[in-house]
Amino acid sequence: MSGPQCCANPPTLNPNGGAGHVEKLGGLNTYITGSPDSKLAALLISDVFGYEAPNLRKLADKVAAAGFYVAVPDFFHGDPNVDGGRPLQEWIKDHGVLCKGMTATGAVGFCWGGKITCFALFTYCLL
Repeated sequence: MSGPQCCANPPTLNPNGGAGHVEKLGGLNTYITGSPDSKLAALLISDVFGYEAPNLRKLADKVAAAGFYVAVPDFFHGDPNVDGGRPLQEWIKDHGVLCKGMTATGAVGFCWGGKITCFALFTYCLL
């Protein structure tokens, strides 16, 4: 389970950071980077700091530079845990889980996103 160290040293979020752009994808604001003509896609799922974290967007841009079309969705609907206003366990309870012709897709999750990635992959395998 997530502990207080998970929220140590929060980043300064930047909604305009990165080489990509934000668009609606599946009803969520999503940071998109890479060529939409790519047949390879990667889904990056943020930690508790959300999709505007500068290091996450830099990583997404690096994956895009390797030839992937990358999507980083805002699963928190604009409510990342960066201000310490609520206890982490309370915040986690409020943030449960919610094709463009790609031939391969991958997913990466960080901290909170790791749990969601595992859940999503397990659920997908049951379909």
